[in-house]
Amino acid sequence: MGISEKYLLAYEKLDQVTQKHLDQKCFPAMGYTSNLDLLCDFEIETLNKLLKKYLPEAKLSDIKSAEKVVSIETLLKTIVFFCLNGIGGEVDVENVKILEESFKWKYGMGGTAVQAAMALAAIGCPSIVHLTDDSSEVCDILDSPYIYTVSKNGELIHTNEVVPGVEQEIHFIIQFKKGDMIKLGKEEIQIPLSNRLILTKITVNEFVPLSDSYFKYIEKNASRISSNVLSSFNALSDKALLMKRLNYVKQHLRKYKNNNPSGIVFFEDAHYHNSEIRKLCLETIYSQVDIVSLNEEELKYTLEMYNFPINIESIISSVEGARFIKEKFGVQKGIIVHTKDYSMYVGKKLEVDIESGLIYGNLLATAKAENGWYGNKNQLKELLKLPLSSKGVEAKNIISTSEYAGEVVIIPTKYIDKPKYTIGLGDSFVGGVQLCF
Repeated sequence: MGISEKYLLAYEKLDQVTQKHLDQKCFPAMGYTSNLDLLCDFEIETLNKLLKKYLPEAKLSDIKSAEKVVSIETLLKTIVFFCLNGIGGEVDVENVKILEESFKWKYGMGGTAVQAAMALAAIGCPSIVHLTDDSSEVCDILDSPYIYTVSKNGELIHTNEVVPGVEQEIHFIIQFKKGDMIKLGKEEIQIPLSNRLILTKITVNEFVPLSDSYFKYIEKNASRISSNVLSSFNALSDKALLMKRLNYVKQHLRKYKNNNPSGIVFFEDAHYHNSEIRKLCLETIYSQVDIVSLNEEELKYTLEMYNFPINIESIISSVEGARFIKEKFGVQKGIIVHTKDYSMYVGKKLEVDIESGLIYGNLLATAKAENGWYGNKNQLKELLKLPLSSKGVEAKNIISTSEYAGEVVIIPTKYIDKPKYTIGLGDSFVGGVQLCF
């Protein structure tokens, strides 16, 4: 069966898959952070006007990303740096007024777990989320009959029943488009790839407060928790606090696995604000995880930390890098790498149909890219008409004749060259993969 036929078959089974979750009251548990996103109505003309006003004599040699945005000049240099390199990432911001006054914004949802939950809700699949920012704005966006959280009393509730109790956290999201021309001083430079920059004003997610009632509910009802998703330690800066959080989660995972040995523990990687925190996190928690999922940039960053040679343009190099991570850190089952061209699983053979999980992940991510919001079933159907990524098809062909064919499952994406949306694509992918567990 060809890849396009597999996409069609997976789509035709989608109602059956989501209905099974509803009938069995079986949920993925999605942790751990939430925040309010302010999404930039980003126009290249606006950026170029600001560059002309504040950096009229700037040169490419002047352009570097700031460690923290403190002025309009550092803001503009940081935006241009990410645009010209076509890369995504996060940078802290000290003065949010600079952002508010420079661009126009609208509300969105932030946090891997809650975005994955929204992607699932759009196709009628239930999930349980762990909230850190429980502000009324966040809970209003999450309000859905398919999205649950756990009250302080240990009851399953919808977010419209949450009583806010912590400080709000806002992330400013700037999405830039492939092909737009940046006018920097006397130079014009084309943006090579569509991507996004996240400017974070960290409050609650610097501490990632964990809800005891959420964890106890998951442990008590583990048989109905098909997968247990971990994410969002990337904004922590205190090593002692990180270890406290990770040790708590490790104890929780032991209880979850004791009560549901077939449940999948799934860790989604992220852009870390501190490389030492990244190193400590993965060396502490990866051995407790069944599947680690990450994009190609995160794969590259991790491997470079351990001096493993990686060329993310080479599928064989990426597979070998994934194998290295699995073996070095003792990941229980395997590694997922997701990119704009393909997604793949590298590791032990699973009891579940991971190929369908990759297909659903690709579809939910592509729907977000194509429509600017979480795709419903009709929008997913339209995606079936799109061509497969030629790079993804080439990667699959290379793997099929390689020594790694028996341990790699790879699915080319339905390709979009200039996505309308570049934020939350990996998070939507994570949601889709949970459908196979």
